[in-house]
Amino acid sequence: MLYMQLKTKQQILNITPYKPGKAKLAAGNNNDIIKLSSNENPYGASPKAIQAYQTASSNLHLYPDGGSNYLRNCIAEVNKINPDNIICGAGSDEVLELIAYAFCGEGDEVLYSQHGFLVYPIAAMSAGAKPVQVPEQDFTTNVDGFIKAVNDKTRIIFIANPNNPTGTYINIQELTKLCDNVPNNVLIVVDSAYAEYMQEDDYIAGIELAEKYDNVIMTRTFSKLYGLAGLRLGWGYANAKIIDILNRIRPPFNINTPAQIAGAAAVYDQAFVQESANKNNKARADFCEGLKNLGFKYIQSYANFVSVCFNNAEQAFNLLQDNGIIVRQLDSYGMPDYLRITIGTAEQMKKIINILAKI
Repeated sequence: MLYMQLKTKQQILNITPYKPGKAKLAAGNNNDIIKLSSNENPYGASPKAIQAYQTASSNLHLYPDGGSNYLRNCIAEVNKINPDNIICGAGSDEVLELIAYAFCGEGDEVLYSQHGFLVYPIAAMSAGAKPVQVPEQDFTTNVDGFIKAVNDKTRIIFIANPNNPTGTYINIQELTKLCDNVPNNVLIVVDSAYAEYMQEDDYIAGIELAEKYDNVIMTRTFSKLYGLAGLRLGWGYANAKIIDILNRIRPPFNINTPAQIAGAAAVYDQAFVQESANKNNKARADFCEGLKNLGFKYIQSYANFVSVCFNNAEQAFNLLQDNGIIVRQLDSYGMPDYLRITIGTAEQMKKIINILAKI
């Protein structure tokens, strides 16, 4: 019997691998399941993006544009920002990982919110740094807690806004307060993966902050409202110096051609974006009203999911699964009493309410 003699960093062995939302049932007809475990857009992608993807198939023998220039220009035009200050990644996850590799290492600390996205501690530990949780207030990012937690070892702060899996957000005043009270040698990452769902007047995705502060980078994704999760596409926006550093370690040709072409078409189809957001927010409001009428406790969400509290989350998970509905268990997020339920179509959410009425 052979034993592996290769050595790796102990920090790597301490990482708990990320487990995505369940996609299939163990048995039965998976064609009939309703998958609401990964915060995907139930309406799919823009027809224009799909058509662009199909058109791109004629050039699969060619390497993609290594700098994603066309895509960056399209993103810049729609958002009225400088394309030179944009970096594209294989999902915003890759951008987050590049940030960790570039700006922290052994002996450093990375701050993230108590119930924050699990990629943050994984990225920190992969780079050799120590991830540090900052307690939340009512499942909401505690800015004062972050400010107090900063010390000489702090190198990065990860803030998801709105946050996953709680769905809560902090307003422009709180974000600005954070930026004003954190040393400029600490990089603040504003992860705005769910920004397109936001309609509140006191919310900003982070573009203005990235332009005002030298130590702020905003990240975005095409995996949620844009419906391109299968293509793995995201981007970041910061000053030229930060982008230059990230590009030095970015893998060459990291975004495939179909993803670049489909992403460009998707970002231009803002009518589809707005329609999807409106449908989501209406279905979310109706779903929450249904939960309220049944007496369930839930966290007020501003994204495309709602985390619901149960006396027995395992029982509720199994009941939904027995009825062909897959949702996300939150034990790994320190929320064992909650299930995160992606907002599907109006019909799908009504079905869930009818099932939960049996509890």
